[in-house]
Amino acid sequence: MTPDPWTRDAIAGLFDLPFLDLVARAHAVHGANHRAGEVQLSTLLSIKTGGCAEDCGYCSQSAHAKSGLKADKLMEREAVLAAARAAKQGGSHRFCMGAAWREPKERDMPALLGMVAEVKALGLETCMTLGMLTDDQADRLGAAGLDYYNHNIDTSPENYGNVITTRSFQERLDTLDRVRAAGINVCCGGILGMGETRADRVSFLHALATMAEPPESVPLNALVPIRGTVLGDLLHDVPSARIDDIEFVRTVAVARIIMPRSIVRLSAGRESMSDTMQALCFTAGANSIFTGDRLLTTGNAGGDRDAALFAKLGLRPMDTASAHTLTEMA
Repeated sequence: MTPDPWTRDAIAGLFDLPFLDLVARAHAVHGANHRAGEVQLSTLLSIKTGGCAEDCGYCSQSAHAKSGLKADKLMEREAVLAAARAAKQGGSHRFCMGAAWREPKERDMPALLGMVAEVKALGLETCMTLGMLTDDQADRLGAAGLDYYNHNIDTSPENYGNVITTRSFQERLDTLDRVRAAGINVCCGGILGMGETRADRVSFLHALATMAEPPESVPLNALVPIRGTVLGDLLHDVPSARIDDIEFVRTVAVARIIMPRSIVRLSAGRESMSDTMQALCFTAGANSIFTGDRLLTTGNAGGDRDAALFAKLGLRPMDTASAHTLTEMA
C-alpha cells in the first residue's frame, strides 16, 4: 500500500530495493500516469547571466565564484522572443527563462512581464526562474500568464548549509508558497552529486513529495563541476564525491514512484551521460529533457544527439495536449 504521505523510512526503503525491482516498479508507476514513450522537450535560456549575490557553491554565476564569468545585463525582449521562436521550431513546447538574481528588482518587472506575455502568445508554455519573489511579484507574473516558476530546493534541509549560506531553506519554501498562491505551477527539484549522502537524497525527495502539493515539474540535475566554484573544485579534486550512475537512476526511480503525476526532468549534466544511462533514466520514469546546446552557462547534449537517441529508443516528443492534460490533472 502506498504511504500517504511518504515517510522518510518508506522512501529509504525504496532506495534499498534491488535495482531492477525498483526500476520495474517505477516504470509501472510511470505507465499508469503518463503516455508511454513520450518525453517533454523544453528549452532554457539565460536572460540575465552572472553577478548573482548568492553564494551557491555549485554556480559559476555567483559573484563569490572565481569562474571568470562576466555579468551581463537583462536581455532585450526581442532577443528573447527570437530564441523562443527558434525553440518552438526545434520542437520545444516549454520555454524557460532564467536570470541570475537573488530576487528581481522592480525596474525589471515590466520587461519580465512582457516576455512572459509575448512568449506565451507564441503558443509556448512559459517558465521563469528569477530567485526569490514577493507576493506582489508572484501575483503579477501569474496575471501575465506565467505557467511555471522554477525555484529549486537544491538538496536536503540537512545538507543545505553546506551548499549555500546567503539564503535559507525556509526562504526557498516561502517563495514556493507565494508561487502557489499566485496560481502558478511549481517547478522544483535539485542537484545530485554535490557530495551528499543517500540519506540526504532521501530527505531531499521527502521534502518535495510532502509539500502541500508536490511540484508539477521536478528537475533532477547532475552537478557539472565548474572550476572556480566551491563544489566544482571539490569534485575535480575528489572525483569519488560524484554520484554513481546507478545511484542517480535510483533517485530518478524513487522520484517517479513518490511523485507519480509530476514531470521528472533530466536537466544539467546530461551532456556527460551515455545513451545507456539516459535510457535507464527514461525507463525509471524520467519524461522531460532540456533541448539545445546550452543550459544557462553549461553545455547540453544538443538537438542532433537527442534526435538520434530518441530514434534509437523509439521515443517521441510529448505533444502540447498531453502536457496540458498533465498540468490540469496535477
